[in-house]
Amino acid sequence: MNMIVKSIIAATATLMLSASLPASAVEKSTPEQAIAMVKKAADYVRANGKEKAFAEFNNPKGQFIERDLYIFAFLANGDGIERANGANLKLVGKNVLEMRDADGKFMIKDVLKLADTKGSGWVDYKWPNPVTGTIDAKRTYVEKVDDVVLGCGVYK
Repeated sequence: MNMIVKSIIAATATLMLSASLPASAVEKSTPEQAIAMVKKAADYVRANGKEKAFAEFNNPKGQFIERDLYIFAFLANGDGIERANGANLKLVGKNVLEMRDADGKFMIKDVLKLADTKGSGWVDYKWPNPVTGTIDAKRTYVEKVDDVVLGCGVYK
């Protein structure tokens, strides 16, 4: 086979593979979408109370899991116990205050400190991407709503 034919076959295979992947596997969410998800979650907390909200945030088929976006939640008391995590239910109920990212950064401490001192903002760290299964740079929007800290991030 000559090089042109090999190139056409390779290009066709690549197109077929990418066309067969779900959009969520190739489409990354935006920072604006992460903020919108947190705002939606905040409204849900206010309307339904934190316990019902935590249950909905943890629902794998619920409204707070979309592509690579998901809500996580803590109480603002700083105890470090994860109340919700739409991508990893194994973390729910666990004290993750001392958890570090791939670079050794205390990301939960940073999330809670930001919520306590500024009320809202962005925290950067590295975290497993539920869509790709790789550890990627992540930027998370955090917002304190009453005594709940909500977060949702995007992978870079």
